[in-house]
Amino acid sequence: MEEEITLFQYQEEVIQPALEGRNIIVWLPTGAGKTRAAVYVAKRHLESRPGSKVAVLVNKVHLVDQHYSKEFQPFLGARHKVVSLSGDSIQTDFFGRVVQDNDVVICTAQILENGLRNMEEDKHVELTDFTLLIIDECHHTHKDSVYNKIMQKYVESKLRGGLPQVLGLTASLGTGGAKTLQGAKEHVLQICANLDALAIMSPKENSPELQTKVPKPQKKYDIINVRLQDPFGDHLKWMMDQIHDFMSGNNISRAFGSQEYEADIVLLEKQAVEEGNRKQAQCALHLRQFNDALLINDTVRMLDALRLLQEFYSSQMERRTGLDGTDRFLFMLFQENIPELQSLAAQTKFENPKLEQLQRTLLQQFGKKASRGILFSKTRVSTHCLANWVSTNQTLLDAGVKAAVLTGAGNHASHMTQNDQRETIKQFRDGSLNLLISTSVAEEGLDIPECNLVVRYGLLTNEIAMQQASGRARAEGSTYSVVAQSGGREEQRERTNELLEQFSRTAIEHVQSMDPQDFQHQVAELQRQSLISRKLAELQVEERRHCYPASSVQLHCRLCDIPVAHGSDMQLINNTHYVNINPNFEIYFKTGRKIQLDRSFEDWKPGHAISCAGCGREWGMEMIYKEVTLPNVAIKNFVLVTPDGRTAIKKWKNVPFCIEEFKYTDYVLNKFPDLLQD
Repeated sequence: MEEEITLFQYQEEVIQPALEGRNIIVWLPTGAGKTRAAVYVAKRHLESRPGSKVAVLVNKVHLVDQHYSKEFQPFLGARHKVVSLSGDSIQTDFFGRVVQDNDVVICTAQILENGLRNMEEDKHVELTDFTLLIIDECHHTHKDSVYNKIMQKYVESKLRGGLPQVLGLTASLGTGGAKTLQGAKEHVLQICANLDALAIMSPKENSPELQTKVPKPQKKYDIINVRLQDPFGDHLKWMMDQIHDFMSGNNISRAFGSQEYEADIVLLEKQAVEEGNRKQAQCALHLRQFNDALLINDTVRMLDALRLLQEFYSSQMERRTGLDGTDRFLFMLFQENIPELQSLAAQTKFENPKLEQLQRTLLQQFGKKASRGILFSKTRVSTHCLANWVSTNQTLLDAGVKAAVLTGAGNHASHMTQNDQRETIKQFRDGSLNLLISTSVAEEGLDIPECNLVVRYGLLTNEIAMQQASGRARAEGSTYSVVAQSGGREEQRERTNELLEQFSRTAIEHVQSMDPQDFQHQVAELQRQSLISRKLAELQVEERRHCYPASSVQLHCRLCDIPVAHGSDMQLINNTHYVNINPNFEIYFKTGRKIQLDRSFEDWKPGHAISCAGCGREWGMEMIYKEVTLPNVAIKNFVLVTPDGRTAIKKWKNVPFCIEEFKYTDYVLNKFPDLLQD
């Protein structure tokens, strides 16, 4: 049986232009039912337009299943074919056919973008295949985001007609990095232009009803005093001074243990690689690990920081061969100081005072009643450290705290699988867990109405993340806590975000009050400017690709600087995978762990991780493509040596030479010349 959709009056108010076929952005706070309102728009759209087709785009994998099972399938599934697709679905290999066979397709934006680019019949789609695009968390439609790549194709195709209606959903458009009200206004207009939206809709007549239905949590700052003594951190800084003295010749003046220092040291490593200065590049890599340890020491426990360093040095020693003087100095420095670091980490009187306040904040909720909360932290490492702290904290365990980590999905060993994500969210919903320790992955979209505690801990993020996190706490009497050092960076950033959120709100209200003709004129001009800028950028990319013949460019291992390949050895599979086709390349790498992925693919599967045979630097993985094993490598693990010098590049799309498409038949016959002979 198909469930009946019942909307509040404020929901009916904001979707009215969408029911008339207009492109709009719905701006409602988290928990106000944006998705339910979008389901109603989709229902009316499907009923009023025979042959119509709806695409629901999300930016997080776990939202695909959530929107399917809790929203679109229950309300539309009885009369319409609804399907959900995410990265682990085999149906993505036949996306074009899936679109043809269904009325509502819920998928990550990347799947649609891939379908727009892929020209194979079963995989290719056009925007005109759909009559309605629903874009969840549409504030991400800017710069180089996947949402914006899709909408760029949309705006370019406007003159040809036949394009789908667009419905964007968001709780906060933010300021786009602007620090002034005027900058915030320009950002909001740009988002409207990117989405081709004619209006931003929020409740006016029914605003009081919204405030009643979606109460704001009580916000509080749980402030602690400055850490008076930190001998463990001081010793780490002394070791960093030793490394700086050893490498000499750098001018970094930022404070150790800051994100600014990390940015500087990343730049230093890149410059050293490009200059061929291995000593400085290696020192920079180790200094970044020490800086990460200081950040962990400032967030969690001393032993967590020490464990981070021990794991780094253990993995380095395990993989490395042929150590030079720089390696021996760096490894010896750590080995000689392990006893002192262990001794200092064991002195609990110097432990991080933030943890004491975090414990008090959690106990205020969990100690009194059955509660459910989310603890946001910056990195995967810090979430796992906090989970370990909770699991060994008897006071929190006695209060009934049952915690688990929720981080982003991926292929790296430190990532969660998509199945792990789903299971963790399920256990949180059914009460088996009552505290998620999460990175930003849980800020947007999670349907957890009973969550009554949100804690921001050790975070430096923007006003959108603040607003989204706050919206997670929407149960009656809920609390939103910021645990931070008095006058520290986290407190300052949170208070700045409050000002920026007000800028964003005022900017949206300004855009809503604009004369319609003036609004449309400015949006059209921004669209023209974006189109011109994009075409110029494409020309620059094309020019860059023709800077050098591929055969004249060498790839050196980024760590040991050994030349291992030429640009002409590289070919491209499915416009995604960069593989080395030179059979001699195999002498330069060794294989390691078996790569496990969440999903299977139509024509390839992963093999083992591959790394430099000389120094152990991980390069990528084997790709078994139609029974042929090829090394699939990431350009960030190499330095390019061109006729004009050296350069380090993060993404293959930015290399200064052309890469040909992989020719499967030519490759196989070249490798096995007698294959087709009787």
